[in-house]
Amino acid sequence: MWNEGWMAAVAIAVFGVAGLVKGVVGLGLPTVSMALLALFMPPAQAAALLLLPSLVTNLVQMRPVSGLRALLGRLGWMQLGIVLGTLGGMALWGGVGSLPAARLALGLALVAYGLWGLWGRSWQIPPHHQGWLGALCGLLTGGITALTGVFVVPAVSFLQSLGLARGALMQAMGLCFTTSTLALGAGLLWSGQGLGAEGSGWVPGLLASALMLIPALAGMYCGELLRQKLSPARFKKVLMLSFLLLGVYLCL
Repeated sequence: MWNEGWMAAVAIAVFGVAGLVKGVVGLGLPTVSMALLALFMPPAQAAALLLLPSLVTNLVQMRPVSGLRALLGRLGWMQLGIVLGTLGGMALWGGVGSLPAARLALGLALVAYGLWGLWGRSWQIPPHHQGWLGALCGLLTGGITALTGVFVVPAVSFLQSLGLARGALMQAMGLCFTTSTLALGAGLLWSGQGLGAEGSGWVPGLLASALMLIPALAGMYCGELLRQKLSPARFKKVLMLSFLLLGVYLCL
């Protein structure tokens, strides 16, 4: 049985690992943290802990600010879809982890993400279809976020299909992840789940989430140093395989 001390220690370790992953490959903090935290705490509590580490690291990833206006013009409909999908999903399903199938859904999302990362083919969406497909992708991503707290599926695969340069892709992911994080936080409060364990209130929840900022930022810094020595492509293959195996485990 997990007590609060052990849960806090494990959560700190989880966010350190998740920050390390994000530092190396530019994504994965919400996916790694939600997947591991879901093994020993309710999804809503895990999602609440994730809010500030995800928001701050994604705001850092959104730099430089000068490129945001053009990016918002291209991805504005997707951001709207993310917000509507997240809030609408919570209205329909009652919040993160409220459905009995939430654990299975998280597992399936991780399996799909892992399979796509390992064997998915690169493809590019024509510019005249990017608007409506972006809105649809945002709705789907928001719905999955409302159900599981994970917001990389299918947003990342869509962004990688836009033919963006590496820097612009990293910034676009930071923008979408920031929108998802803010929508998730608003949805947790709106659905009555709060920002803490079992809806204990937003002040304790934010304090706990702020504590997780320390290992997340430290891990991200170490990951950026590690990225200079390791092949990101090889590391990403190991990461995707880990997602796949963990997703299978959650589906059992």
